[in-house]
Amino acid sequence: MNMIPPNGSSMRSSFLKEMGITEWVDRSSLSAPLNAAVVPQSNAQASSEPTANPSAHVTEISGRWIFIGTKPQGDAFTLFQNIVRVLGLPNSAWAWQDQKANIDALIESSTVPLVAIAFGAASAQRLTGENAPLTELRGAIHSLMHGETEVPLIATLELAQVLARPQEKALLWEDLLLARSVLQSL
Repeated sequence: MNMIPPNGSSMRSSFLKEMGITEWVDRSSLSAPLNAAVVPQSNAQASSEPTANPSAHVTEISGRWIFIGTKPQGDAFTLFQNIVRVLGLPNSAWAWQDQKANIDALIESSTVPLVAIAFGAASAQRLTGENAPLTELRGAIHSLMHGETEVPLIATLELAQVLARPQEKALLWEDLLLARSVLQSL
């Protein structure tokens, strides 16, 4: 793993490059069209690095993420930490649940919109009630029902699988972006 630069935008870029993402634009900080250059307020020259303050996301998050699956360890845990950082999630905006745990308490106690991410085929199949392979479950918005509450569920790859096949990092990132857009639309 590469050393990570200390400043926020370079750190975010390093995380994205490590995940196989080559370009990222923080649209929440843009008031100009996406093809326009982002200009930091403290510098009149355009920069190719994202210029948003990483802590700016903390105030914009109006929901909670529930990550469900086998808790990652080792390099998979490092990848998960990088994902949380890149998404700009403070500790209060996410929770990890074992795939066999009952998530009803999390859903009941939440006063903000929720989105659930199922890591791996076993978690996705258990939560959706479908026996379809993960390739068919990915890319769609499923639902977790708790009484009358419906929580969007996104199926994605296990983190250990992504580490074993780095070319699949982009698929994981697509799923996370889908979850983010679902949460923002709630």
